[in-house]
Amino acid sequence: MDLERIQGALREAHIDGWLFYDHHHRDPIAYRILGLDQHSFVSRRWFCFIPAHGEPRKLVHRIESGKLDTVPGAKREYSSWQELEAGLASMLGGANTVAMQYSPRNAIMYVSMVDAGTVELVRALGKQVVSSADLVSQFEAVLTEAQIETHFMAGERLDRVLDATWRRLHDLIRSGEGTDEFATVQFMLEGMRREGLWTDHGPNVSAGPNSADSHYEPAPERSRRIAAGDFLLIDCWAKLAGEEGSVWYDITWTGVIGREPTGRERQIFNLVRDARDAAVARVEAAYTAGQPIAGWEADDAARQVINAGGFGPFFTHRTGHNIAVELHGNGAHLDNLETHDERLLLPNTCFSVEPGLYFPGEFGVRSEVNMITRPGRAAVTGPRQTELVRI
Repeated sequence: MDLERIQGALREAHIDGWLFYDHHHRDPIAYRILGLDQHSFVSRRWFCFIPAHGEPRKLVHRIESGKLDTVPGAKREYSSWQELEAGLASMLGGANTVAMQYSPRNAIMYVSMVDAGTVELVRALGKQVVSSADLVSQFEAVLTEAQIETHFMAGERLDRVLDATWRRLHDLIRSGEGTDEFATVQFMLEGMRREGLWTDHGPNVSAGPNSADSHYEPAPERSRRIAAGDFLLIDCWAKLAGEEGSVWYDITWTGVIGREPTGRERQIFNLVRDARDAAVARVEAAYTAGQPIAGWEADDAARQVINAGGFGPFFTHRTGHNIAVELHGNGAHLDNLETHDERLLLPNTCFSVEPGLYFPGEFGVRSEVNMITRPGRAAVTGPRQTELVRI
């Protein structure tokens, strides 16, 4: 735990303190920021208050009194609920504004870990509970130089796997041997293994109308044959295997097999591509000008292009998500659809830009790149698809 950094962030945000709470590992964010054992047995409630000034304060159950011993500061124990409430009132003494893993109206559900009853309890003690969302972004999404390097390394390797996949599909289709979605997934997984990459699931290979399902995943019992004439979407993500703190790389490309794209396919791809590039340009412009930009603003830039093209109802998900040690990280997402994400796209953070259009029973197009922001600049970290792949 970086106490000095946490307290500096609290003072900068004019918040009196940050209250961490957990029961049965409901809040993984707390464990990471406090540096706690994420696999420890936790059957009783604990609280840890980091004030903007002074020493941390801890409240733990007597039968699990050692749960916060790795965190500095004074410890108080409880057994009864009356002791718990009295202890909580004492540890929050002198604080008026308290940050918690809470989001008003559950607007940013990614950080909304604390149950309503616990928030009610803290409010009943006369405290103003505010969201820790912006604080969490600073500690969960901002990357070190070494972590940024792992993202670029993963990108180079995964790009090679994807290139090899397109070539193999070409060879299999041309020879008449053919293949299917799941077999292609297995080919990609083997390629990732050889490249020293790891993924938690996927990748996603979607042929024909399956590409219209934005979260389709082939399985042995559900795998479409890939044939000439098909539209194909490949979404893949990976990070360096066995390297703690490594950052993901996440991309999506689309193509057609054994033919030229139809006029409609070209139209939809070009619109999605232009929407992607509009969001990228909006972030680049803000960083070049030294202006803050929130996630929802980048989403709006992409969505305006899609809406102007007359296909707004078919763009059914956010434009992008934060990328960090977790594939869908706890920093700002590019989102003004599923949520109104007011969190800032902070320097030294990574995120996807991936607008998509989906037509059930026909096909779907998504074009996904990753960006990394730096003080004074922001840039795409890998190749940008400019036209549909021909296999």
